[in-house]
Amino acid sequence: MERTVVGQVIATFGRHLLVRAGTGEPLRARPFGRALEVVCGDEVRCRLDARHDEVHVLEVLPRRSVLWRASKRGGAEPVVANLTQLLVVLAPLPAAELFIVDRYLAAASAAGVPAILVVNKSDLGIAARLEAELEAYAAAGYPAVRCSAASGTGIAGLLEMLSPGSIAALVGQSGVGKSSLVKGLLPAAGVEIGELARAEEGRHTTTAARMFDLDDGAALIDSPGVRDFAPAVQALDERTLGFPEVAQLAAGCRFIDCRHLREPGCRVRRAVEEGSWHARRYESYRRLRRLHERLGAHRGR
Repeated sequence: MERTVVGQVIATFGRHLLVRAGTGEPLRARPFGRALEVVCGDEVRCRLDARHDEVHVLEVLPRRSVLWRASKRGGAEPVVANLTQLLVVLAPLPAAELFIVDRYLAAASAAGVPAILVVNKSDLGIAARLEAELEAYAAAGYPAVRCSAASGTGIAGLLEMLSPGSIAALVGQSGVGKSSLVKGLLPAAGVEIGELARAEEGRHTTTAARMFDLDDGAALIDSPGVRDFAPAVQALDERTLGFPEVAQLAAGCRFIDCRHLREPGCRVRRAVEEGSWHARRYESYRRLRRLHERLGAHRGR
């Protein structure tokens, strides 16, 4: 006998999933068919097959938001779904790769969700160069929370930034301490992670993301660290690529289709030359623009 239920994906292990339906225990499941892309945060319709002791995800319900990344062929791959906040984690050590930070912020803009910078390991001290970068982010509208998972400093402040009923996702480069932040926010999470890891031994799968429940109905998704990240080109705003500074300045450009690279009468480039816009952020925009054009051309082949 088969029946269907609607649930939420709370963990992904390669093609293996954990789905929570209502208040019941998580169900181990897998997508039914290779074409079905399922990520943490998705709401899905599942078929329960008691005879074969299997749970199949048949359908991904409409998503309210999606964080998209570019695939190797220039397509779009979902990372997490239905999030309402993006927490981009960086730290003094390893040295912050700010171009990755910028690309996550651009992806957040494309997803239509607000982004917050989380400066972990702040007890190690913040160098003047990183302080200047944080000031530039603040000017662009991105607040920063300073904390330390090791000492517990700032953890309460980070919790306060998470709205009741929200779904926030932690993202960032490898080594910045995202999993340690999860344990700081949720001391019991370490036990859950260990149990899940043991349950998956021998499956040769990698945890892509895991959702944890917070107070006030909020949830936190922990995703694995990355060495690089590129937002999906088709998800980005063609003119601004998700940079709020460009959106503000572009109205003063001579040409409406200005790419803000070499065009005459570009208000964006003039702002950089005058020092009113951060030069490194502009260089990040230039790199993403070139990547956007390269991946766009690849998709067109």
